[in-house]
Amino acid sequence: MVGLSVLVALAMGYGAVAPPDEVAPIAIVPEPVQWDRAEGSFKLAKDTPIVVAANESGAYGVAYTLAESLKTGLGETPKVHVGAVNPPPPGAITLTTSGADLTLGEEGYELKVTANSALVRAPTDTGLARGIQSLRQLLPPEFEEGKPRASWQIPGISVRDWPRYRWRGMLLDSCRHFYSKDFVKRAIDLLAYHKMNVLHWHLTEDQGWRIEIKKYPKLTEVGAFRQASGNDQVGDPLPIETGLRAVHPDPGQLKESGKYGGFYTQAEIKEIVAYAAARRVAIVPEIEMPGHALAALATFPELSCTGGPFQVGNEWGVYSDVYCAGNDKVFEFLQDVLNEVIDLFPGTYIHIGGDEVPKQRWQACAKCQARMKAEGLAGEHELQSWFIKRIDKFLTSRGKRLIGWDEILEGGLSPGATVQSWRSFAGGIAAARAGHDVIMSPTSHCYLDAPNESTTLERVYSFEPMPAELEASGAKFILGGEGNLWSERIPQGRWDRQAFPRLSALSEVLWSPREKRVWDDFEKRIDPHLRRLFGMGVRYYVPPPVFIDTPTVFTERTTAAFKDPVKGAALFFTRDGSLPTAHSSRYAGPIEIAATTRLRAVALYPNGVASESVSRTFRKEPYLDALSPAPTVEAGVDVRYFEGTWLRIPEFSAMTPAASGVAKRVGLELRKRDFDFALEFTGYLSAPADGIYTFFLESDDGSVLWVDGKPVVNNDGIHPPTERSGQVALRKGFHTVRVGFFQGSQALVLNLKWAPPGGQKSGLDSALFRAVAPRGGRR
Repeated sequence: MVGLSVLVALAMGYGAVAPPDEVAPIAIVPEPVQWDRAEGSFKLAKDTPIVVAANESGAYGVAYTLAESLKTGLGETPKVHVGAVNPPPPGAITLTTSGADLTLGEEGYELKVTANSALVRAPTDTGLARGIQSLRQLLPPEFEEGKPRASWQIPGISVRDWPRYRWRGMLLDSCRHFYSKDFVKRAIDLLAYHKMNVLHWHLTEDQGWRIEIKKYPKLTEVGAFRQASGNDQVGDPLPIETGLRAVHPDPGQLKESGKYGGFYTQAEIKEIVAYAAARRVAIVPEIEMPGHALAALATFPELSCTGGPFQVGNEWGVYSDVYCAGNDKVFEFLQDVLNEVIDLFPGTYIHIGGDEVPKQRWQACAKCQARMKAEGLAGEHELQSWFIKRIDKFLTSRGKRLIGWDEILEGGLSPGATVQSWRSFAGGIAAARAGHDVIMSPTSHCYLDAPNESTTLERVYSFEPMPAELEASGAKFILGGEGNLWSERIPQGRWDRQAFPRLSALSEVLWSPREKRVWDDFEKRIDPHLRRLFGMGVRYYVPPPVFIDTPTVFTERTTAAFKDPVKGAALFFTRDGSLPTAHSSRYAGPIEIAATTRLRAVALYPNGVASESVSRTFRKEPYLDALSPAPTVEAGVDVRYFEGTWLRIPEFSAMTPAASGVAKRVGLELRKRDFDFALEFTGYLSAPADGIYTFFLESDDGSVLWVDGKPVVNNDGIHPPTERSGQVALRKGFHTVRVGFFQGSQALVLNLKWAPPGGQKSGLDSALFRAVAPRGGRR
């Protein structure tokens, strides 16, 4: 895969360790606007003073932050002194705003390192905070490893630097998985290290309410905890271990009660906000509305359209139940909540979400319909716009600005709203052309919860927040961009692997001039940068073993094989599904399998860095016999249609259909509406030969495929468009086939495909049939 070599530089042991008297190569991330190497180097030692002027209290705070960061490599914290800073005292690190070039702007800085001194000068304390991060990155990567030396060399350099964009953010989702207070602080440190300036903190969701609200203590008593089950709410389909030991274990599981969750007290939030402010990172809280509100509705069901009852969501995806737009108590509640949120977060912005709001509850709600009539609204999209505008008016009255996801464009945009464009660039372009500020975070480049193998490091680095088609009049409204890391399947211990090194690439996209972004140069600089991150305890992504495609179902014997992710990595595996270590079996060639086996493997690199594990279950199964006698059939499948609300595939045999008919294929043509319905397809599949058949089932939301009564593909639950596959051994002839599907809301997707033995993936419409006359046999 393109660019993977840069991810294993540290793991493979590349890069020489700098002797004490030598300087490290200059490799600052993000790349500064201007820099030139200067003669000599500056000696940093335990007795090196950090000096600020007596009248620069803000610089004093930045100096203390720098001193604390230098303790790792020196073994003790350097002293901060108040003294004269013009000229900089010899032998000292000096931080000052005196005499700074004001054209550098709010976050710009100058950094000058000579044999006699190191000087960071900026127009503001925020600029100083950015400059000290470049100073830290001039030290050798070994500085961050916690092996103190008496002294270190900083290369001579002259830097002038300032950001391209003023919004350089990352979303931290504490709702689906709970992150500890100290872990949030650690994320803030890593953002500051990369000169990022916004932590977008997602605090309320269907699956958890994470912020203490004094007026409504039940919100955290009830809404902060969900019932644990076997659907990956607590666990993770990809393990969180390094392969040798666990890192940053998940803090949220309450095993004794069978519940999962947690929340932040207001005292903890104030502590985190102050911590971020000291590092010049603004925190933007997100309080979701009108949708993604099930945790609140489970606490106060009277705020819904139906009155409940509800439970805190323990499935991922989009739920149909939202705040009732026709109920004035909803707005009283939300204003009470936002009042306390505003008092906790002193920044300019409050994010209210506004995304993925199903409209079916509003369509059936007398209060919502009455609201639409009273306000002269043409439809539910305009009702959503009215809802957002009402909240925007309140936030404006409290001196705040509203941010919403690009769905807030639907039905008309609130006058002061800032749009965060996630579905594509299109929403951001439309908002900018209408004169609204925009944060670009398209899924194509900025969703860091996506697998590293699909949204690659190079793809993130290629992100360009400024659309080429946007006119100059609209371009001025592009504030910047943001990386989003949703936590449905990202517990605390997995966060590093999803965030890094892609967040490092994004930081350069948002800070550095467009012409300074050169992939080949970034590849060179990311090597020492990754070694710094590793020394800081960041367990970034390295490539895991790759299974060579082999059927996972076999009838007698089979073999399994791996590809080396990178030459030089050692692969270790287990046959029982347990986590491999360096003491497990080492892979030397194809593995013979004669019984059902779950293989699990890790890649271990020369100096101990391990990948996450990958696993695959190989199942020994007999052939499923064809029906005898063969049924009399014709093209198509029988379908039954049901209406209702489900979170999993219902038990169709216990239900009465609202309609039935014959479909040409497994699809959505016979539905009566676009939400809250289910379909059951039954028919016969004609297998052309004995062999292993692979089936692919794509849906939004849940779907399951049974062949001869055996579940073959399980794609159940509330989720976005997702394709899953499964295999089964079939004899030549007819077999019963059944597909169950339910739709909650959002996208309408249902597709069934197959790959016959030796064939390619394709539609199977021509292989599906319905019985001409009733007959016995499996259904």
